[in-house]
Amino acid sequence: MCQLCNYPKMLDRSGLDPTPNRLRVMEVIGNNPSPTGAQDIFTTLNRTADINRVTVYRILDLLVEKGLVERLNGGGRSLVYGLSPNENHPPHPHFHCRRCGAIQCLQPDSISMDIHTMQRSFAGEISSVEIRINGICRNCLKTGREQPSGKKPDK
Repeated sequence: MCQLCNYPKMLDRSGLDPTPNRLRVMEVIGNNPSPTGAQDIFTTLNRTADINRVTVYRILDLLVEKGLVERLNGGGRSLVYGLSPNENHPPHPHFHCRRCGAIQCLQPDSISMDIHTMQRSFAGEISSVEIRINGICRNCLKTGREQPSGKKPDK
């Protein structure tokens, strides 16, 4: 669990009761060093107590709606979940390995973007920004892992 986050308080502040299942979902997401998929969240939760898969998806939808969790593009049609930016976790970009599919959190200051300048030049309302860098992770480069399609690695 993230030692900085008080999940019961976060849920309460967003108008949600801190039910055991909501707390468990928040803890699984907070324990992961990078965003994780709904199936992995379900599998982790189901190891310690029986929980319905639909319940996990409903909780994730609710946590996203309340702004506690963010839903990110995990590559292809997959979605992954991570804690939304808050007082303990500043907004940050992510790296997606196009070979193994892994998603990693990058340091918040690794890319700078002035959202205020963007808002002045855009006629609509910006509610959030997702920055994802695509490439090949260090592990895939080191192992020479083939691409998912069976193609040889890029040179």
